[in-house]
Amino acid sequence: QVQLVESGGGLVQAGGSLRLSCTASGSIFSIYAMGWYRRAPGKQREMVAVISSGSTTNYADSVKGRFTITRDNAKNTVILQMNSLRPEDTAVYYCNAAAPYMYWGQGTQVTVSS
Repeated sequence: QVQLVESGGGLVQAGGSLRLSCTASGSIFSIYAMGWYRRAPGKQREMVAVISSGSTTNYADSVKGRFTITRDNAKNTVILQMNSLRPEDTAVYYCNAAAPYMYWGQGTQVTVSS
């Protein structure tokens, strides 16, 4: 089993920044990739950024150049640094861990005001 704990969501003005954190516990050595997904009101969940155990990263086109995903040396914590935030970034953000099964955090609300 893998448990994911998220923090860092909140309310920010357009152009501002937020930092989301996700820490995995449990069978962490079974994880080969972690990432962030989001669901905006009335829309399907979409991939925002992922990072593999080999540190390969992938970003949605809409956030490329503004968001950065990183991990700690233990490879059990991932950070999503979000800069130049826009109102369309408003969504519930979910941490994901890819293992033999897919695990999800509880979600954290990000609201960007205009």
